[in-house]
Amino acid sequence: MKLLLPFFLIVSFAVTSCPAVKKTPLPGVLRYDEYAGLLAGRSVAVTANQTSMAGEVHIVDFLLQRGVAIKAIFAPEHGFREMADAGEAIIDGRDAKTGLPVISLYGNHRKPAPDDLSGIDVVIFDIQDVGVRFYTYLGTLHYLMEACAENGVKCLVLDRPDPNGFYVDGNVLDTAYSSFVGMHPVPVVHGMTVGEYAGMINGEGWLKGGVKCDLTVISCLDYDHGILYELPVRPSPNLPNQNAVYLYPSICFFEGTTLSLGRGTPFPFQVYGSPHLPDRGFSFIPVSMPGAKNPPLMGVKCFGTDLRNALGEGLVPDKKINLDWIINAYKDYPEKEKFFTSYFDVLSGGPVLREQIIEGMTQEEIRETWQEGLNKFRELRKRYLLYKE
Repeated sequence: MKLLLPFFLIVSFAVTSCPAVKKTPLPGVLRYDEYAGLLAGRSVAVTANQTSMAGEVHIVDFLLQRGVAIKAIFAPEHGFREMADAGEAIIDGRDAKTGLPVISLYGNHRKPAPDDLSGIDVVIFDIQDVGVRFYTYLGTLHYLMEACAENGVKCLVLDRPDPNGFYVDGNVLDTAYSSFVGMHPVPVVHGMTVGEYAGMINGEGWLKGGVKCDLTVISCLDYDHGILYELPVRPSPNLPNQNAVYLYPSICFFEGTTLSLGRGTPFPFQVYGSPHLPDRGFSFIPVSMPGAKNPPLMGVKCFGTDLRNALGEGLVPDKKINLDWIINAYKDYPEKEKFFTSYFDVLSGGPVLREQIIEGMTQEEIRETWQEGLNKFRELRKRYLLYKE
């Protein structure tokens, strides 16, 4: 039987190239004395979800207990306190606990409208990211900053550590393929916290029209980019444990193929498979379940690869994306013209990676084509780092 490792774990037995373990960082939200003055006497909106915890208390409850005048809540993909499926519509409503209005920033309404910000002095952003370009919380951050800049509202980012912040890797996005799953010319793994990333968005003029946001970032304590940070709360329904968080940058590419990534199983983003791949002794059948009500290949037996023990086998954490999984799956897939979907180029930030895989390039050959872009990005990134490497 394979050893399946627990979720909330700072890995101390990782491969030798990985960074050393240090004490648990303190997120920005818990440094209340550092930002209380920015909220005193002001009307506040909070952008938050289930990860937005101040210790054992949700940020909204934490701030209300301190007399902060919260007027509205903005909810990203997956919702506010409860988690919805990936891509599921998030509708406006009211928080059952506080009665505060909840305004969705997902679906057709990704950017706060002027009416949403009417009477608001400060918008707080406090959401746990995973440090990967695909993750839509960065798109929510972008549009929030843009709306704040256009409407004269201050944006306060309460920073949180990046669980994949110990490396930078992947192809840099071609801005002709910008989308909500990749808005900026950054690599797949950018190695930045949301606070650092917000500084880059502002500093590089990436907001529409080059507008600048009145931005303040409350940094974490006891964090640096050498820390392997454990997530205290799952960041989204289909990243249920630390193993999945580490695998995510490498195997999310399968979202742009006809294969299953294990949505609708107890181990999403820790396996991949298809009924069309060879049977090598591992299979799974996706079913409808909370967080994956209609998963790809639902009810179909899929053959593929089991990565549930990637931590134990030393495959993750690592300082690079593993392309061999998708390259090998493509080689094994019998109807190659049906392997990729149109979403692959969107997800991968352009057509080049798909073309390289089809051409039969090896992982090493593909990685070599990334290096110039990565070197330029690493130099750019240095300007915005708040924490030591």
